[in-house]
Amino acid sequence: MWSSLRSLVPLAGIISMVGAITLDLNSVDSVKSVTSSLAYDMMTYYSGNLSGQVPGILPGPCEDVSCYYWWEAGAMWGALINYWQYTGDESYQPSVIEALKFQIGPDENYNPPNQSKNMGVDDQDFWGFAAMEAAEAGIPDVGGKFPSWLSLAQAVWNFQVDLWETATCGGGFRWQVYSFNAGYNLKNTISNGGFFQLSARLARYTGNQTYADWAEKVYSWMENSLLFQMQDGHLYIWDNTDADGNCTQVEHYVWSYNYGVLLMGSAMMWNHSNGDTKWQTRINSLLDGASFLFFPAEHGSTIMTEMLCESSSNCNNDQSSFKAYLGRWMAVTSLLAPWTYDTIMPKLRASATAAAGQCTGGDNGRMCGRQWYTNVWDGSKGVGQQMSALAVIGATQISSKMVPLTSTTGGNSTNDPDAGNDAAHNPEDEFKKNPITTGDRAGAAILTILIIGALVGLSVWIVL
Repeated sequence: MWSSLRSLVPLAGIISMVGAITLDLNSVDSVKSVTSSLAYDMMTYYSGNLSGQVPGILPGPCEDVSCYYWWEAGAMWGALINYWQYTGDESYQPSVIEALKFQIGPDENYNPPNQSKNMGVDDQDFWGFAAMEAAEAGIPDVGGKFPSWLSLAQAVWNFQVDLWETATCGGGFRWQVYSFNAGYNLKNTISNGGFFQLSARLARYTGNQTYADWAEKVYSWMENSLLFQMQDGHLYIWDNTDADGNCTQVEHYVWSYNYGVLLMGSAMMWNHSNGDTKWQTRINSLLDGASFLFFPAEHGSTIMTEMLCESSSNCNNDQSSFKAYLGRWMAVTSLLAPWTYDTIMPKLRASATAAAGQCTGGDNGRMCGRQWYTNVWDGSKGVGQQMSALAVIGATQISSKMVPLTSTTGGNSTNDPDAGNDAAHNPEDEFKKNPITTGDRAGAAILTILIIGALVGLSVWIVL
């Protein structure tokens, strides 16, 4: 039972829990012990539960390599919901609930104004996923005036559906929500895939055909764009295409989470459609592509690898977390599309064992690196590394008892298909209505000079 009252382990002044990770996948107690350590070490990066700090976010703003964008915090809360499902450990539930409540924004759709300068469609999706995971896991709604978990995911969907654009490329979502952000010109896989997965999950949970129709619409657009290409019998899903060129060119980068987001969404649609063979074909193609690219033959075809950046040790903080999502979403796929289980679980189990072997670094001797194919710590550490190891090791414990709930199979989060539709706050409108003028800049400069002069004068007075 997801209780509402339990204290979180204090994170200030943490005493290192020294000791390398020892994992026995045949022992439930061993898996619980290891994932407990991984979750604990991941949460040492979080200070939002301390006095004076902002709940829900990781260290930022992103001006150097030590920061984390807002979206990864949303992903982390989703990972901790999964951790609770895998282990029954409720230790982090107060922080999860506080974070998911604090970051909803004034329109209750996970679009807080202080994140508008880098708000991507995909960023918002990961917070919507976390709310959806709460609903699918059966976590009780907070109640009172706070929106239900389901309605928060629906509010994200309602906000994003209006961003679908047909003026260029015949459809698709742009990467960025607001045109004043860098990257607005791109239509990328994770933003379109994120909306697709959210649509599929809402369709399955609520039974509302509108969500299913949009899931089909978005997937079909991607499938018929340059983002999807077959090479040597395998599906390559490229990262992005440029709307300024009407999507006639594509960036040839492949990332594990792009396959994961589409794989689980397709499994949701297959399950929702009572076994439509179209979705079965899509699942098989996605799983084959993911297996070929991210479980390469040189590592036994069973150890997950972020192929573009791990071997060169240049994954950034975002990329260091991508395997977490492929692992989590593969595990759910194995439940929703049962014929995939025998393909997926050996890969997750081998990756789990390999990941544990990489968790030997840091001051406590158990921080995780990225290169699971070696048991020599690669020298990297961070939220993404911890979350990835936590996800893949925890996923080995998934069972039929963890099939995501729906409104007809025990899910009781309150349905509100119009959630967020009365929202009026739009940071882009404010930006356009109140542009920064030359007069504004001059006034600001004069005010700054006056303030500095006053401070200097005060300092002189104090000295005298």
